Amino acid sequence: MVPDASPTARTLLVLELIQNSPGITADRLADRLGVSGRAARRYVGILREAGVPIESTRGPYGGYRVGRGLRLPPLMFTTPEALGLVMAVLEGRHGAADTTDPVENALGKIIRVLPEPVAEPADAVRRVSARGPDPGAARPSPETTAVLVQSCASRRRLRLGYRMGHAEERVMEVDPWAVVVRHGRWYLLCWSHTKNARRVLRVDRVTAVDVLDDTFTPPADPDPVGTLEEHLAEGWKHEVEVFIDAPATTVAGWIPRNLGRLEAIDADHTRLVATTDEPDWYAEQLTAIKAPFRIAGPRELREAIHVLGRRLLQAATRPVEESRGR
Repeated sequence: MVPDASPTARTLLVLELIQNSPGITADRLADRLGVSGRAARRYVGILREAGVPIESTRGPYGGYRVGRGLRLPPLMFTTPEALGLVMAVLEGRHGAADTTDPVENALGKIIRVLPEPVAEPADAVRRVSARGPDPGAARPSPETTAVLVQSCASRRRLRLGYRMGHAEERVMEVDPWAVVVRHGRWYLLCWSHTKNARRVLRVDRVTAVDVLDDTFTPPADPDPVGTLEEHLAEGWKHEVEVFIDAPATTVAGWIPRNLGRLEAIDADHTRLVATTDEPDWYAEQLTAIKAPFRIAGPRELREAIHVLGRRLLQAATRPVEESRGR
């Protein structure tokens, strides 16, 4: 059933149904549209008046089909389909925000002919900044992303189910400020009423979304990507403190901004301060540091470094024959 659809939308849906299911009957069209058989036949008539060659045959195997001569069917995307297309372009191309990119131009043309309720969230996602793909990034649900983007635009508060780890899940109320893509990962920049603090959430970890009646006024922040970079390393469970025997300007070239805040101790030593919920992941990132360093805390990060170090050392010293089970 298609609730609250305009006659034009229903007519285009009739064309899509006939294209996808040649031989579909008026009764089946009516059932899919939630209208009477007479109304379904009327929409078929509108298509014929518009020059679309809809053929019909009688009998037990009869029904409607599109005849020859139709040059190009209209685009019939649902909101999740449109969001999925935009997300795939953003994740797969560095130039997705470049107006000289032919793929970006083609995507813009598609969005311009979509119905407004579908086009608005798709265009909003298209305008976010994608800064290079991350092979380990998980693509979030297009349906979830669509709700988040639309709620950012309409300034509606949300109740989210959020997966913190492999098993832990929390419920929180947030004001969604912006959806941002960074290195192929999708993030929601928001204000958490549950924690009374600014938060950056991974969209692929959002397990449920409820749009609430409350509205909000977002901060006047012209650079959500910059804000994301600054806050990715804040507000998590474990407080990280690492001392590095290298200048801060040099260390900045080894690790990304989202790994934490760099503080110059003197000309040759740097302090890295951050927080993390994933000590194992954080330990792997520290391997990019090309100078001696020591971890002041937390204990979980030191343990993760020990495990990682033993695994790497074993990989370097274990004979090939032994690794093959010989």
